[in-house]
Amino acid sequence: MPKFDDKEGSHEPESLTATAHLPGLDIEIVHRRFPDEDAEQISITLKAVPSFDAFGRYLETMNPFALWVQAMQLAWFPWLQAARAASRPYIAQLPKPGSGR
Repeated sequence: MPKFDDKEGSHEPESLTATAHLPGLDIEIVHRRFPDEDAEQISITLKAVPSFDAFGRYLETMNPFALWVQAMQLAWFPWLQAARAASRPYIAQLPKPGSGR
């Protein structure tokens, strides 16, 4: 946890900035402390490329039912694969007819 030093007579806010860059999204978090006012401020800025409007238009053109089906397929795929593997019959090493075992 960051520590802030109290500076006597300082009227400028102390600030700490954290940034993250994700594909298509930049995030900036700024924490400011105002020692003379005994106050703090936190700002969170999100910048999307393409813009949020363009992303909204893209979602409007998509079929919501198809999007839901794809999301459910991704969510259930591991469980369906496990059920398929568990339902396969166990093939034991059986002696072949006429082998004398």
